[in-house]
Amino acid sequence: MYRASIGVVMSRDVLECDLFDRAPDDRIRVLDADGTVVAPELEPDLEPETLRSMYRDMRFSRRFDERMISLQRQGRLGTYSSLAGQEGSQIGSTYALADDDMLSFQYREHGALAARGLPWEYLLYWMGHEDGNAALAGIEVFPLNISIASHLPHAVGWSWAAKLSGDERVGVVHFGDGSTSEGDFHEAMNFAGVFDTPTIFFCNNNQWAISVPRERQTASATIAQKAHAYGFTGVQVDGMDPLATYVVTEAARENALEADGDRLRPTLIEAVQYRYGAHTTADDPSVYRDDEEVERWRERDPIDRFEAYLRNNGVLDDDRIDAIETEIEETLETLVERAEGVGGDPSEMFEYTYAEPTSRLEDQRDYLESLRETHGDEALLEDE
Repeated sequence: MYRASIGVVMSRDVLECDLFDRAPDDRIRVLDADGTVVAPELEPDLEPETLRSMYRDMRFSRRFDERMISLQRQGRLGTYSSLAGQEGSQIGSTYALADDDMLSFQYREHGALAARGLPWEYLLYWMGHEDGNAALAGIEVFPLNISIASHLPHAVGWSWAAKLSGDERVGVVHFGDGSTSEGDFHEAMNFAGVFDTPTIFFCNNNQWAISVPRERQTASATIAQKAHAYGFTGVQVDGMDPLATYVVTEAARENALEADGDRLRPTLIEAVQYRYGAHTTADDPSVYRDDEEVERWRERDPIDRFEAYLRNNGVLDDDRIDAIETEIEETLETLVERAEGVGGDPSEMFEYTYAEPTSRLEDQRDYLESLRETHGDEALLEDE
């Protein structure tokens, strides 16, 4: 819906960086923190319309985040996970894909969905309606995954099936740095290497797995280098640089579909970035990190640096930004109105837990029904 067409093809030479010959913080970057191009040889030749569309989706994602948190605080939305600070990796990487490449995500990559044309039904999931997950199939996205890393083996399985059937599509799986401490991560990586699947592992390293910092996840200098243990390429990229994540993902996709035998199809991309907000709206990050750390990372803000780049190149000006902001507010209003207009019966919450309900689940359902019959729904919805 929001995405412009893209036709640039980057060389797989982008992937020829041996992480063991690079300093841990020597990651691939196209834009500096102020929007200056620091690697012109990697700068993608994208049309102005595509660049503006990327910027729009990044702004939309930030504003979507703010609106969802506000709704949660008002009791109009369930627990929500914020993406602020990670727009560059989510938008940049998704724009480098074909529209029918399969996406699998954890629970924070709302921006990747925005780049695909976020369906209004997605909000229903966060409001407690499972139908919101089902709607993602229409944009080639697997259902949202809450359990950490358990979706990675499934993504590899899909990619393997695509390869066996001659399907010219790539499977892309998003996950956080905390997922790399789970067995599912290593099992998925191993299977991808052994069966040479067209899978792009996209690790959104935002420095914190809830309250556990990156340095306590692993003794490895980088997460990207873990790919070498499984026989394929790992790349570390500045995740707050949308152009860098674009070119790296484009190169990984080309490699996945046109492997020449010298290198396996899978790629592990470690996008180094930062989560500005709380892990979820149920978290208090002030307990485990300080404001100075957050502000240091805000100096690299993905939206600010991309806007500076676009202004410097005459792609964006105040009038265009005003028009984008107006459209975003109108779109958000429509999304919220449509989602909140959907009714539902509270008993539906018991329908999707197990294929066959357990006796305990049935007891809970019966108890809810007895409360409704005794007091009525209006009494149960009253504020204290």
